[in-house]
Amino acid sequence: MDTMSPQQRHKNMAAIRSADTKPEMTVRRWLHSRGFRYRLNHPRLPGHPDIVLRKYRTCIFVNGCFWHGHEGCRYFRLPKTNVDFWRTKIERNRERDRRDYQALARLGWHTIVIWECSLKPASVCQRTLESLEQTLYHIYLADREVGNGPSRALEYPVRGEEDGGDGKMVAEQ
Repeated sequence: MDTMSPQQRHKNMAAIRSADTKPEMTVRRWLHSRGFRYRLNHPRLPGHPDIVLRKYRTCIFVNGCFWHGHEGCRYFRLPKTNVDFWRTKIERNRERDRRDYQALARLGWHTIVIWECSLKPASVCQRTLESLEQTLYHIYLADREVGNGPSRALEYPVRGEEDGGDGKMVAEQ
């Protein structure tokens, strides 16, 4: 049985934010202080990632443990009331997250998920954010290694080279 009236529950649930949450703001402040520049909730990418680092082709999702069903986490526990509704809702969220991560991977984007619980104690938060920084540097270097596909420089004809299609020279710019 719910201890709140329907009006109190409605007010409580309406106050829960989906953007600019405390865990998200912690990650954003830390990234900015380290010189990383990013975009927020990119509308053209699947799942509207919380943070998008285009230079690194990386999307960061800062997930709340309850809303995204973080298994084995002390912050995730199904409510005792209306269990079927919550189980279905959390499972739909998990499935949607999986689809979004797969769609981003097909588009060539890296996906990093940071859980709310990994930002709670200050010591764990610091380790998580330092690990994030190292991961981003690793992604940056790995994507730019020789042999990982064509270089961006090769995508465009160089002045004086043939276009390739009709044998004519590319106009000098």
